[in-house]
Amino acid sequence: MIVRVSLAQVAAVADADACRALAREAVGRGADDGADLVVLPEYASYFDPRGVDAGAAEPVDGPFVIEMREAARRHDVAVAAGVTLEGDGRGRASNGVVLVDAQGELRGVYRKVHLYDAYGERESERFAPGPFDMPPTMTVGDGTVGVMTCYDLRFPESARRALDAGADVLLCPAAWAAGPGKIEQWTVLAQARAIESTAFVVAVGMAGRGVCGSSTAVGPDGTVRARLGLEPGQVTVDLDHADVVRTRERNPSLANRRFAVVPREGAGG
Repeated sequence: MIVRVSLAQVAAVADADACRALAREAVGRGADDGADLVVLPEYASYFDPRGVDAGAAEPVDGPFVIEMREAARRHDVAVAAGVTLEGDGRGRASNGVVLVDAQGELRGVYRKVHLYDAYGERESERFAPGPFDMPPTMTVGDGTVGVMTCYDLRFPESARRALDAGADVLLCPAAWAAGPGKIEQWTVLAQARAIESTAFVVAVGMAGRGVCGSSTAVGPDGTVRARLGLEPGQVTVDLDHADVVRTRERNPSLANRRFAVVPREGAGG
């Protein structure tokens, strides 16, 4: 009942060809470590710390996703990766995460719901929010992974929606902006989402200029199981579903819930 997950903290650049090579190599390293799943950060397909816009967007059947599907199939490992996708047809892109199984089949596409209109940034000027329906999930071994992206981590509702969709491992690819206290916030929020969800959280950050790296895997009791620093790196960790079962027996907070999560009236972008 163990799922082995490889956290691939790459430093993507403003060169789509180079990013595909970085991602392909990371999938291979994860497979060499015996991983069942390799998780890449937000914007793994193209990243510029000055901002990513619709000029970097690709279709779901574009070069980056094709590369990930081929790498997954070649190495027999599932992949989750951030990719800038075509958006709303009004000049805005879609901040996506693709879920690819070990046979290279595309199992889901998540489009970021909570856009980063904070700390002086206005992501909504360049990206359209994703739909407010249930996020996609993917079965990996005995686990079910669900997705949120970067700023979504600040919203407990995002984790709850993934849990309601059946996830017990919450993936959070990110390019978490650097700044005073930001690494501490990233770590505390990942632990909080794990504790309140009694689920694993795998938060994979982008390395490089303007971002924090600091990828982390957190157990359902809030303990950090693996951690990377600021520089590019990769770490593989075993997630035992029995830990979820034991934690939920001791702390049945999900069963004790009194409120459902529904979209806020008038939400949109």
